[in-house]
Amino acid sequence: MTKAYDVMIIGAGPAGMTAALYATRANLKVLLLDRGPYGGQMNNTDVVDNYPGYLDIKGPELSEKMFQTLGKFQPDFEYGDVQKVTLDGDNKVVTTDTGAYTAPVLIIASGATHRHLGVPGEEAYAGRGVSYCAVCDGAFFKDEDVAVVGGGDSALEEGLYLAQLAKSVTIIHRRDQLRAQPWLQDLAKQNDKVHFVWNALTDEIAGDGQKVSGVHYHDKLTDKSGLVPASGVFIYVGIEPQTSVFRELGITNEAGWIDTDENMRTTLAGVYAIGDVRDKHLRQIANAVGDGSIAGQDAFSYLQKIKHSD
Repeated sequence: MTKAYDVMIIGAGPAGMTAALYATRANLKVLLLDRGPYGGQMNNTDVVDNYPGYLDIKGPELSEKMFQTLGKFQPDFEYGDVQKVTLDGDNKVVTTDTGAYTAPVLIIASGATHRHLGVPGEEAYAGRGVSYCAVCDGAFFKDEDVAVVGGGDSALEEGLYLAQLAKSVTIIHRRDQLRAQPWLQDLAKQNDKVHFVWNALTDEIAGDGQKVSGVHYHDKLTDKSGLVPASGVFIYVGIEPQTSVFRELGITNEAGWIDTDENMRTTLAGVYAIGDVRDKHLRQIANAVGDGSIAGQDAFSYLQKIKHSD
C-alpha cells in the first residue's frame, strides 16, 4: 500500500531536516526519508565551529538538536533505501526497500560523498586529522604542517585556503603535472607556504593512535619511499553526488549534479534539490540549512498553486 503525503524529502541531513521543519510549520503532511541515521555527514564530524549560534559543537550533537526541533511539528520519519522514483501525473512516487510513498512535492537532499583513498589510517584517523573539507576543519590546524592529497581544482583551492592558516602545505600528487586550472597552479606555485611532492602514491596515513603525524608515500617512478610530516591530511580525489536513482527523471547534469534555480526548483515541477546534491561550490551545514528553508517554504506555494488550478 502506498502512503500519501504532501511533501516527501529524501535525505535527513541538515538540508532535509530544515526543509521538513519549514514544510510541517506550514501544516503540510511531510515524510522525511533516509537510509541511515538523521544528520547525514554531520554524524561523522567531530567538531563543528562554523555554524552560527555555537562556538563549537560535536557533529552528532548538532544532528540531535536539529532533529529534536522537528519534534514539535512531527513529520513522519522512515528508514528506507530508495529503489526508484516515478511520476504519476502531478504526483511523485518513491519506492524503497521497505515501502512506497507518493506526494505532489519531492525534495531531494540525498547529498554527496567524497572519494576515499582506501589506504591504512584513512578511516582510523577520520575526524582526528583526516579531513575532506578545509573550510570545515582548517582552523584546527593553525600554524601546523598539513598535507593535501590531489591535484585538481579542489585540491589547489583548498590548499591555498589552508596556506592562510597553516605553517606549511604540502600537496601530494600522483602525477608530475597538476590537473587544476593554470591560474590556480600559478597561485599555488608562487605561494612560499605551498610545496609539492610529485609522482607520489599515498601508502598510509600515519599517526600515534590519537592523531595524524604524517603521510607515507612512494614515488611511482623510482619506487623510493618517503614521509610527509603533517598533523592534518586533506583528501581531494573527487566527490560524487548521490543521484543515480534520479537520473531517469532527467534532472541531473552530465556529472550527476542537480541544477536548480534560486528557489531550489529543478526542471521538473514540484521537484526540488537542496544541500550537497546541488551543483554548487560551497557545501557547508549553513548553506544546506538555507537551501532547506527555501525549498520547504516554496513547497507550500507550489501546493497552493496546483490546488487552486484544479
